[in-house]
Amino acid sequence: MLAAQRRDLLLERLRSDGRIVAKDLAAEVGISEDTIRRDLRDLAAAGLCQRVYGGALPVSPAIADYTTRQNVQIDGKQRVARAAAALIEPNATVILDGGTTTLAVVRALPLDLHATVVTHSPTIASALEEHEHVDVYVIGGRLFKHSMVACGAAAVEAARGVHADVFLLGVTGVHPEAGLTTGDADEAAMKRALAHQAADTYVLASSEKIGTASRFGVLPFSEVAGVVTDADNDVVKALEVPVIQA
Repeated sequence: MLAAQRRDLLLERLRSDGRIVAKDLAAEVGISEDTIRRDLRDLAAAGLCQRVYGGALPVSPAIADYTTRQNVQIDGKQRVARAAAALIEPNATVILDGGTTTLAVVRALPLDLHATVVTHSPTIASALEEHEHVDVYVIGGRLFKHSMVACGAAAVEAARGVHADVFLLGVTGVHPEAGLTTGDADEAAMKRALAHQAADTYVLASSEKIGTASRFGVLPFSEVAGVVTDADNDVVKALEVPVIQA
């Protein structure tokens, strides 16, 4: 089998099965496991899969730049946003992550909401301008432009002074085996720091993130109260966490 044929086979298996187990595929098609692993390395280097122990998973489309992500799964993000906005009680203290889905949450909030919002995203903070009864506190640090959020040691330190009722967490991948993932190590650390300051953490996951994985783990499912998603498939059913259907 030529290299191009193997590449097409691997990509098709990722689409159809949602994962590749190198050992099993090698035995099935009569190719050495080393060859399969080498092909997966090449696909990962091209951004076409996420390698994991023993094989690979689909890569998340949410690792694209911020502007591009604003045009991905708009309807699904709005559905997730409406369901997530309903989790915010009047007079609650809420931590809002950055990202395009969280921005949709802000737009779904009633203008007469009374609440306190803490965020490390200048984009989220500015979007709350018209919510006159929402007090906004902004955590500063190094700006990670992919998600337009502050990260780094200063931001993590500032987060430790926050105590919130709810944290709405954005991730780039949600997978039963790989867990909750994102594409940057510093951003993952910041998300963990914020989650540890909230009584409940809910994951915002529109359908394009379900069944995919990125490089860095954020939290185990045991540390979140639920996943808010518009997806309804076998991957969602396999998640070991409560699911809030949007």
